[in-house]
Amino acid sequence: MIAIAAGSSAFAALIWWVVPITALIGALGYVLWVSKLKSKFETETSRSVNQFQKFQDSFRTDNSENP
Repeated sequence: MIAIAAGSSAFAALIWWVVPITALIGALGYVLWVSKLKSKFETETSRSVNQFQKFQDSFRTDNSENP
């Protein structure tokens, strides 16, 4: 019974270290993504959206050209 209590105490201590370290790594990764990589992805997304809108516009007909 003492071994079970010692094991759960060690596990609890491990959790108190692992959770904050994981949160810190995640937060640093998010800050890196926002500051460095997000603008790159937004640029590619905007370019893709613009190309798709041009593609859609190519199917639309102007009523003034075709009476």
